[in-house]
Amino acid sequence: MTHRMGTLSLLGSALSPGAWVLLVLALGSTLIILRQPEPRAGDIEMWTFARVHAEMYAPILERANADRPERAVRLVQFSLPVLERRMLSAFLSGTPAADLLEVERALVGRAFLGPPELIGFQDLTERIDRDGLRESINPPSFSPWMNRRRIYGLPHDVHPVMLGYRSDIVEAAGIDVSQIETWDDFIRVMAPLMRDADGDGEPDHYLLGIWETDAPKLESLMLQAGGGYFAEDGSLALATETNARVLATVIDWITGPDRIADDVPDFTGSGNQLKVDGHAIAYLMPDWMCAIWRIEIPQLRGKVKVMPLPAWERGGRRTSVWGGTMLGLSRNSPRLDDAWEAAKELYLSRELAHAAYRGSDLISPVTDFWSDPIYDEPDPYFSGQPKGRMYIDLAPDIPRRVSSPYHPMVEQRLREVAVAVARYARSNPSASRADLETIAMQELRRIEADVQRWMDRNAFLGGAD
Repeated sequence: MTHRMGTLSLLGSALSPGAWVLLVLALGSTLIILRQPEPRAGDIEMWTFARVHAEMYAPILERANADRPERAVRLVQFSLPVLERRMLSAFLSGTPAADLLEVERALVGRAFLGPPELIGFQDLTERIDRDGLRESINPPSFSPWMNRRRIYGLPHDVHPVMLGYRSDIVEAAGIDVSQIETWDDFIRVMAPLMRDADGDGEPDHYLLGIWETDAPKLESLMLQAGGGYFAEDGSLALATETNARVLATVIDWITGPDRIADDVPDFTGSGNQLKVDGHAIAYLMPDWMCAIWRIEIPQLRGKVKVMPLPAWERGGRRTSVWGGTMLGLSRNSPRLDDAWEAAKELYLSRELAHAAYRGSDLISPVTDFWSDPIYDEPDPYFSGQPKGRMYIDLAPDIPRRVSSPYHPMVEQRLREVAVAVARYARSNPSASRADLETIAMQELRRIEADVQRWMDRNAFLGGAD
């Protein structure tokens, strides 16, 4: 024992902190592998990254496996980083991955880095057309899973965005939200809530919870306005008048002399407490955020409602989109036909549509299910609103999106741009919104040129649609 302890002590002193990190990660990966279910010959293997999805799928797959043992699906859950490493390693080396892979939007673009013949996902376009799925699935929900006009995944969700707001505070002030059509209307109608009744020099309530570092929210608002990161052919479309206008407007909301927004972080205890306190009145709320609030902020049950997003101009789009997940097939799967049938049985099942809405407030992308009365049920958390029906009414109008391997890079650089424009605004308090738009365009052009240099190194992406 003394000898063994001495050996460990010597090993510990010889290893650097970085080596210890690698050792711990290796041991952790080994434990993850050992904890996975034992494979059975003939199983269709499916990988997912989301625990809530795995819990939702387990009873559905258990019944399906009992009915069709020859097409049984073995579900394995990894953390997102582990799934990413395993998936990309298999794709790049040509070695087998799972037959079915469930991935989210930030990850899928990395599989599209090379030419079509090296994309690790199976092209599903002909199967989708053959089975009539373009007509039975919300059309814009396919867009994040397309590359060069080909479809590589079945959409798990729609994720339309509405505005969640503190209805108890709004209605106590006698404010009628039906008067709101545009963002200008929103500020005008809600303005009475910003009075400083307690005399502390701060508004009693800010109107919107958003900050310059909230890149996903900024992208969502750009998409709503008709902008975004990429054009439909996959080329960069950052430095546009639409993006600059949206960015300048949001920064003005955050920093201007009549600022209406403040930082209320999502997914944190401090942010949740600010929401309970009514620090801000309204928040961007995709359907999945409803479940987050219900679970993490039960104190607001019956004090919240949702409404369509205010449009950027009259008659404009009243929703956007935020997030997304797909189910794809590995092109190296030895059982492509069986995997396709299993994918349809799971993702296109009414049972999954019910489980997704009951457990996570997700509306189904399968339009055949949209008439289901489950979406008309009053939601006690949202003050009795039939919020499912409200999200479905907006689902056909969500913006189309483009998945690119450069999406994570652009998102990080957009955060950098927003911080730079906000810094300029705070240093120049007399700057007009037009001034901010000019600075925003300069910064967008700068990062577009930087990202374009990276993209130009990839010969396979030039002009790809």
